[in-house]
Amino acid sequence: MTTDMYASGARSGQRQMLNKVPEVTLYFWVIKVLCTTVGETAADLLNDNVGMGLTNTSYLMGALLVVALVFQFRARAYVPGLYWLSVVLISVVGTLISDNLTDNLAVPLETTTAVFGVALAGTFIVWYASERTLSIHSIRTTRREAFYWLAILFTFALGTAAGDLVAEKLNLGYWLSAVVFAVLIAAVAVAHRTLDLNAVWSFWIAYVLTRPLGASLGDYLSQPAADGGLGLGTVGTSALFLAVILGLVLFLTRTRRDVTQEAAVSPQEG
Repeated sequence: MTTDMYASGARSGQRQMLNKVPEVTLYFWVIKVLCTTVGETAADLLNDNVGMGLTNTSYLMGALLVVALVFQFRARAYVPGLYWLSVVLISVVGTLISDNLTDNLAVPLETTTAVFGVALAGTFIVWYASERTLSIHSIRTTRREAFYWLAILFTFALGTAAGDLVAEKLNLGYWLSAVVFAVLIAAVAVAHRTLDLNAVWSFWIAYVLTRPLGASLGDYLSQPAADGGLGLGTVGTSALFLAVILGLVLFLTRTRRDVTQEAAVSPQEG
């Protein structure tokens, strides 16, 4: 699962670079959950509060994501601000894709959850068949990075659909839904540490589960008290979480605490 095809990539003429993703630390998971929350609240903010509507919001955020990914792909190494900007935008776009299918096209949540699950599985199958690894510790070619971001997009879309399915169909409410997904993530961590659950699969399962966790937290904070929330609103919740993300990204940019060991010891390429 973690076979390194870096050398073969060099022989095939693929552009080589330092690892393009951060080290998976506590900072990574905290920012990831914050990004998923912003993905939920920012989409609602633009769609409902600003009045752009679902379609126009999708066009705008999709265009911004394309621009961010162009710069991300052009970078030769992991850049915290650029990477996490891409994650925030892809979180919003993943949410909007799921919402468009559900709200505009009336596709049942059971169907969207299944479709995104199959799409993610298909991405992993093709990725592994091509690269012989799904590890995020070896994102050093353009092709691997393309697989990585496609998988990330589907994890957000899948997490949105699955989270809405649990919260709405099972009627658990925002807070209890967040607790359920937090327990599932903890179970994955325990299985990895005590039952030798594969590290790569542990990461991706947890990555999917953090999406509905963050969305549930965002809804709990932003929705009115009458609907089971704290009533902070989408503006306040989005601003708060974006400020925390910015602070953490600036801290990591300065300290380089989430730079992989390889990137830390390798010279920067121009």
